[in-house]
Amino acid sequence: MPADGVILVNGNDLTPEPVRWLWPDWLALGKLHILAGAPGQGKTTIALAVAATVTIGGRWPDRSRCESGNILIWSGEDDPADTLLPRLLAAGADRKRCYFVSGTRIGGEVQPFDPARDMAALEQQAIAIGGVRLLVVDPVVSAVAGDSHKNTEVRRALQPLVDLAARLNTAVLGISHFSKGGAGTDPASRVVGSIAFTAVARVVLVAAKVKGDDGEDRRILARGKSNIGPDDGGFEYHIDQTEPLPGIQASCIAWGQSVTGTARELLAEQDEQGQDGNDASDLLRAELTADCWTNADAACQPLKDAGFTKKQIWNASKKLRIERKKGGMKDGWYWRLPGRMDPSAPEDSPEGSEGSTFENGESTESSGWLEPSAPPVPSPALEDVEVF
Repeated sequence: MPADGVILVNGNDLTPEPVRWLWPDWLALGKLHILAGAPGQGKTTIALAVAATVTIGGRWPDRSRCESGNILIWSGEDDPADTLLPRLLAAGADRKRCYFVSGTRIGGEVQPFDPARDMAALEQQAIAIGGVRLLVVDPVVSAVAGDSHKNTEVRRALQPLVDLAARLNTAVLGISHFSKGGAGTDPASRVVGSIAFTAVARVVLVAAKVKGDDGEDRRILARGKSNIGPDDGGFEYHIDQTEPLPGIQASCIAWGQSVTGTARELLAEQDEQGQDGNDASDLLRAELTADCWTNADAACQPLKDAGFTKKQIWNASKKLRIERKKGGMKDGWYWRLPGRMDPSAPEDSPEGSEGSTFENGESTESSGWLEPSAPPVPSPALEDVEVF
């Protein structure tokens, strides 16, 4: 037997291999993936739509063809008979290729399946079935026996899932939720629990509801992160109700057109309209007063540190109806809240700000494009236009 010790492999002994895809650029064979989003976005229904496509060798939302195979599903939240199978059938699945983990037999007694304990036993069953192309774990946090907010414990707990994916050459899709707050930040970093969940996963998918150009709600599935392919773009989807069997109601996914942009960009508008937009306003209000001018960069820094984007901060300033004045040539802009308590008191202006009020437009990004907030008036000098 070789002596114990670190095992090294020379690069000359390795053969470079391409990534093997179940769904090109979205789901890779032999890899762990995370599908996350806020409650009510149909994450489980999306996972089942993906699973149904695998069982019939159907077409993905981008119209590429899927190679057929068996699927394994473990859910700690939904019943296979009244929820999971009806949704699979609604998505057109071949039920003979669908397998549900219902428990584990230990010492002759049936016990609830525990992903943190029973992954090796599940691998044996998957090998016996053969041809397993997808494993869905819902929720993926159940694979962690320890503290799901501790990086080391999460990494150690997810390793059996990673190893199982590699040995079976199957795609593993774990479902998770978004944590509260964090709007404007990278959506992949909003997955609940330790950042190790997204660090270990090779691809993080994000399901969210956003506002369309027509003001109507639309749902999108986007890539929040990918270490092995493109990390932008996505697809619109709708959640429909159907009757796959007489008297059996189930939800299913209807895919729409493709969308462009990163997940952060696609989710930004919705974040600005939600509770996190109020959080930005509250933070900015705490940095300003109505009685004196405050340097705008200094007032905005706490919001930037909290993860809010420039656009979110600017929208918060408009919501608060912040008054703006230009300082000296090299002194930047100054802000204050409206409603100065003693309007008759002398103006507390920064040096050089007299006569330089910001009247004709507001810049929303560092690119400097202007959004009119009043009827057009003659353009001020360039130094009087605030580029945020």
